[in-house]
Amino acid sequence: MGDFLYRTKGDKVIWAIVIFLSLVSLLAVYSATGSLAYREQGGHTEYYLLKQLTVLVLGLLIIYFAHRVNYTIYSRVAQIGFMISIPLLIYTLAFGSNINDASRWIRLPIINLTFQTSDVAKLAIFMYVSRQLSKRQQVITDFRKGFLPIIIPVGIICVLIMPANMSTALLLGASCMLLCFIGRVPVKYLAAMVAAGLALVLLMFLIAKVSGMEMRTKTWSNRIEHFFSKDDAELPYQVQQANIAIAGGGLLGKGPGNSTQRNFLPHAYSDYIYATIIEEYGIFGAFLILMAYLLLLLRCIRIYRRCPYAFGAFLALGLSVTLVIQALTNMAVNVGVFPVTGVTLPMVSMGGSSVIFTSLAIGIILSVARNVEEMEGKKAEQERIAKAMEQQEVGSRT
Repeated sequence: MGDFLYRTKGDKVIWAIVIFLSLVSLLAVYSATGSLAYREQGGHTEYYLLKQLTVLVLGLLIIYFAHRVNYTIYSRVAQIGFMISIPLLIYTLAFGSNINDASRWIRLPIINLTFQTSDVAKLAIFMYVSRQLSKRQQVITDFRKGFLPIIIPVGIICVLIMPANMSTALLLGASCMLLCFIGRVPVKYLAAMVAAGLALVLLMFLIAKVSGMEMRTKTWSNRIEHFFSKDDAELPYQVQQANIAIAGGGLLGKGPGNSTQRNFLPHAYSDYIYATIIEEYGIFGAFLILMAYLLLLLRCIRIYRRCPYAFGAFLALGLSVTLVIQALTNMAVNVGVFPVTGVTLPMVSMGGSSVIFTSLAIGIILSVARNVEEMEGKKAEQERIAKAMEQQEVGSRT
């Protein structure tokens, strides 16, 4: 155990945030799924708690082993991951498991588990964009040589994700645009891509309407219409129940395990877990979780500024940006300031593949942090030795 802790490197604050969010996840998932487990698992109320505990422990192990790998290796993995993601997403659209009228999951035949291929694609594309940005800094202002090789892969991944999960595709595109902006891509190129993205969304709506395949586009348009509606009676059921949960939470909440809306709120353990947390822990508890994600972003900005190599800097910042944007989007949906999406709260919502790939992303961030610490440690040691030798030389002269 001592050797394990000794070999655990990287930013200690990020490690603390991961542990904090994991503990919050266990408390919130157990509270939100107790009655569900009692009904569906024959009275075994701890079923989903134990399942989430297993996933989180696996996630922590993934973080540990990922952070022990030199982050430069992920530069080579990025291209392979991107190439694998394309056929995976195509297969998902054609043959994926259909849940809520959307094919987002692939079912693994032997172990009978499902995972979202978009989680693989998100991680792969951020590593790929970070690699391309670091390699093309000298020609980044050149549209053909610098910008197109970066944005075309992003467009391919977003287009393949969009039919089943528009919210994820839009958030992924926005996160990549932000990373490109940080990577000195000219604003005029990014503005052109935003315009092209909006045109693509409109085109997909038209194609779906003409072809008669309006199921998902109708869902998207209904969510937007309900969001801007001034009539509370027209609000989706889950939004109404989330509002009731938040109103009942107050400043300090009802206390752990005392949520009443968990029995009425759809997906109280995943998409709407933040509303459950507010009901039980109040505005104070919600604020702590918000601060945890913002602190994660600040620590990654610190890594970005300290890392001497472009790939590591872009990688740490890019992965943290997408995690924090996802978290902020989930919170915004829960409190009613953003239209309904299927985005979960990273490291808190109950899940399998989402927790695993989020853990891998955090492990990669910590790998960059560990490498930065080691380089700074070597530099400090060299300076100390040089200073000692200088003092020894001065002493011998006197």
